[in-house]
Amino acid sequence: MAALPWKAKSPDLNLWVFFLFLSLLPEASRAVVGHREPLPDDSKDNITIFTRILDRLLDGYDNRLRPGLGESVTEVRTNIYVTSFGPVSDTDMEYTIDVFFRQSWRDERLKFDGPMQVLPLNNLLASKIWTPDTFFHNGKKSVAHNMTTPNKLLRLVDNGTLLYTMRLTIHAECPMHLEDFPMDAHACPLKFGSYAYTNNEVIYLWTQGDERSVSVAEDGSRLNQYDLLGHVIGKETISSSTGEYVVMTTYFHLKRKIGYFVIQTYLPCIMTVILSQVSFWLNRESVPARTVFGVTTVLTMTTLSISARNSLPKVAYATAMDWFMAVCYAFVFSALIEFATVNYFTKRSWAWDGKREGMEIREPFQANMARIKDMRRESATLSKKANNTFNIVGTTYGINVAKDQGLTTISKSAPAPSAKHSFLNKMDDPYTEAKKSYNRVSKVDKISRIIFPVLFFIFNLGYWATYVNRKPAIMKANNLN
Repeated sequence: MAALPWKAKSPDLNLWVFFLFLSLLPEASRAVVGHREPLPDDSKDNITIFTRILDRLLDGYDNRLRPGLGESVTEVRTNIYVTSFGPVSDTDMEYTIDVFFRQSWRDERLKFDGPMQVLPLNNLLASKIWTPDTFFHNGKKSVAHNMTTPNKLLRLVDNGTLLYTMRLTIHAECPMHLEDFPMDAHACPLKFGSYAYTNNEVIYLWTQGDERSVSVAEDGSRLNQYDLLGHVIGKETISSSTGEYVVMTTYFHLKRKIGYFVIQTYLPCIMTVILSQVSFWLNRESVPARTVFGVTTVLTMTTLSISARNSLPKVAYATAMDWFMAVCYAFVFSALIEFATVNYFTKRSWAWDGKREGMEIREPFQANMARIKDMRRESATLSKKANNTFNIVGTTYGINVAKDQGLTTISKSAPAPSAKHSFLNKMDDPYTEAKKSYNRVSKVDKISRIIFPVLFFIFNLGYWATYVNRKPAIMKANNLN
């Protein structure tokens, strides 16, 4: 019975607590509203919107699978902007190029609806989506710039199209044919394509056609020995054991500047050849001088040929400069051989003139020596008698000297023996005359003075007319469609 009153009071207590809670609830609600600003509408915040979009796009996205797998071929459109070209290494046959490499493709899995049509993204997203496995076929070394952050750009269009751009420095191979060096021209290729996907899965296309898809900055040339004439772009298909692949190609046409080689090689060679021909005008008895000319010019040509080859790869064929230097070397060496020939026959001529011819002339000369001496003695006696008669007549018959015609005749004819004696005194030894032929100019020198310069001029005329006016030879692989 005592429990019944307690049970009767408990419903009243619960009812009282309920009414007390209802009375306090409006006051609490009014207190909260008075001290708090209204929350913003998340549906109007772009950051939140695109965060939700990206989360939704990447939810269930498999970056291991290419777009359109099993349904269509993925088209990757590319274009290149060259910021700098060069330098070019002849010894390594490679060149360096700095580019902005751009790729664009469409991925249906990344379509979205939002307030912006183009969504700029951070490069970190590139690792979470599928990207083409592009590589450079003739690249020896490629560097992706990462300072201060990775130099990459990624943009997503609402229809699922992506633009992926990166800055690269590429060291690419450039096959060179140096037959026309240094008047040569080259076409340095830049080839790229997919590494794993065949042309049945991924194909590459130029974004803006074959004319404007590759552009070079106006101040982008970093070439000292070449002129960048232009470029030609195209597309190739190569076959391998794993299938056929599409390869995009760009050929940069280069023409070598010849000024450096004219100053450093051609002019010294020409001056050396001219210097070697100066020896033709020296006396053939000047053996030391002509020897110095010959040996010095030969050694100079040897030094020039060695130094000219240091800047070239060790190719097995002869270049245009090699032919020029070989001919110049032949001229210089021929000048040395010409002097040796002249000197040899000069010694033979001396022996022939001084011994054989001299002895043949000297034998009759010695046989007639007595008669010549008698003639000189007779001339001296006659001169003495004429002088004595004049003196006697002048002393004894001084008055009648002028009247006596005979004496006058004798006086006038008296110098005749003296004149004859003078003639005899002027006669030289034929042996001495034979020796004088030793000092004459050699006929070989006379001919060389004309033949050598004329031949060298004709060679230069033909050489420069052939190589300067020749159109640059370009390989068949460079003849693009």
